[in-house]
Amino acid sequence: MSNKDKTYDLNYKPTKEEIKKFPDIQNGPKALILGASVGIQQVGTHNFRLPLNYKKRNGEILELETRITGTVSLDAYKKGINMSRIIRSFYDYKDDLIFEKLKDILLKYKNDLDSFDAKIGLNFSYPIMQPSLRSNNQGYQYYNVSLEGSLTNEGVFKKILHFDFVYSSACPCSYELAEYAKKERNKLTVSHSQRSVARVSIEFDHIMWIEDIHQICLNALQTETQVIVKREDEMAFAELNGAYLKFVEDSARLLYEKLIENKNIKDFRVICSHQESLHSHDAISVILAPNSKFCGDVSHEVWSSLIHIS
Repeated sequence: MSNKDKTYDLNYKPTKEEIKKFPDIQNGPKALILGASVGIQQVGTHNFRLPLNYKKRNGEILELETRITGTVSLDAYKKGINMSRIIRSFYDYKDDLIFEKLKDILLKYKNDLDSFDAKIGLNFSYPIMQPSLRSNNQGYQYYNVSLEGSLTNEGVFKKILHFDFVYSSACPCSYELAEYAKKERNKLTVSHSQRSVARVSIEFDHIMWIEDIHQICLNALQTETQVIVKREDEMAFAELNGAYLKFVEDSARLLYEKLIENKNIKDFRVICSHQESLHSHDAISVILAPNSKFCGDVSHEVWSSLIHIS
């Protein structure tokens, strides 16, 4: 080892013929499988970042930093995959509108890696300008969005969008008890409310604008958290919370009522987390569309992510 040249050769560019002779631990004759010779459901790259293009409902194009997970299945007789091919597949489409090219990307790296299915996860923060309630102000609200795509060996393509909506939930029980104490005992009271999160997950075929999902959430729950707030806006928000008191069960059912009306949505799941100001624990609820294929048993990791986004 000590006799080897330790200098880095800036000018060395291997030819295609040289590259063919390079050792290939993944696919060469010495590709020994360690452990059980069984297939792997998903293997690939997680959380690599790329600026990708998204079209807004008004036609404007947004370039957003996107954290990407790309995976394929692996047959039992194969040691591994060429993971850089997944990343290169995204770079081939980085200037296109990603919603429109999702199936093409899946098909490309599924074929490149000779796999029987492929999956994509895109995670990004989506800005929507929101007006203040009463003052003449407005500001950007940012929404955590995830877009999932999957393509099976039979050619079945599925798209799922996850949208996180942060809102205030004023407790109906606390309100009534506070009003009783004011009226019957002349006590100054403040009923409790909390910042809450609804994760709306939808399966869709045709275009589903992120702005449409936001509007569904806003119409259902009304009390979205605010960006720029002056005194008149704070008063308005207090009134709004008083007009739309809700338990966590109410939030789930209100969202269900709006989502079931939208014919572009094939399937949906709603997860609500009311992050209590009265208790040291949260109140949670999950509701599914009729005959939903979504899982109703939500993992601890999902609940934890809902806590941390707000």
